[in-house]
Amino acid sequence: MQPFELFKKTPKTNCGRCGYPTCLAFAAAVCKGGEDWQKCPDLDSSGLESLAGGGAALEELPRQRDQELVTHLQSKIAPLSFARLAAPLGCEIGTDTHGEVLRFSYLGQPVELGRGGILLAGEEPGDHRDQILLYNYVCCQGGEPPTLEWVGLESLPNTISKVRTLATYCEQPLARLFAEHPAAAVAEFCRNLGGRPWSEAAADLAMIIPVLPRVPLAVLFWAAAPEDGFAAQAKVLFDRRVLDFLDVESLVFAAERLAERLEQQQR
Repeated sequence: MQPFELFKKTPKTNCGRCGYPTCLAFAAAVCKGGEDWQKCPDLDSSGLESLAGGGAALEELPRQRDQELVTHLQSKIAPLSFARLAAPLGCEIGTDTHGEVLRFSYLGQPVELGRGGILLAGEEPGDHRDQILLYNYVCCQGGEPPTLEWVGLESLPNTISKVRTLATYCEQPLARLFAEHPAAAVAEFCRNLGGRPWSEAAADLAMIIPVLPRVPLAVLFWAAAPEDGFAAQAKVLFDRRVLDFLDVESLVFAAERLAERLEQQQR
């Protein structure tokens, strides 16, 4: 059923009792997003038997899509030779009850990835996005080691739409972290994730942190200069070969996870 067809069955009063601002928005959510049509108390339900039960609530759809993507990625890695991929991905090879597994580190946490699933620090990841990132890393099948030639996200292809996302969910939180803690403490947070100093960088603090074995990120911090009107700043740089190892979406999420893990170090 198309949204306008369902809209004709609504009271067209835009009362908002369904949780949507207009009847047309509600109809679109039902037909395109799987929302439950029964949330409208005044809907003409004749002919809606095929929509009985309503499907998944709108807020559950991203989780469902993520789970579907995890299942798809599991099917993509199924035929791959882990023994062949271990070296290009910087992983160790092992076995479990399902056969070969790849062992590596993800932001300082041990990962065991096999055809039967993923263990992160000994447990199944609670967030599907972590699974997607880790499976994508394997699906890319690795490549030459990083060059350690650093570029901003905006210098990589097809990333313009993600630059603001990176700034909002990674660089700005990192700048706040640097503003609230001494440089020595922030350096220690980074070392706890396997980070090492980057002494050549022109910044108040610069650290290279391995998010994944072949995906290092360089984080640069500058302290606030109130007399000049400058707040604390942070910038994340990427190896110029990074897209050999992760797609853009996963790369930006990896940077967000890096910021979250560094923030967790202060607790």
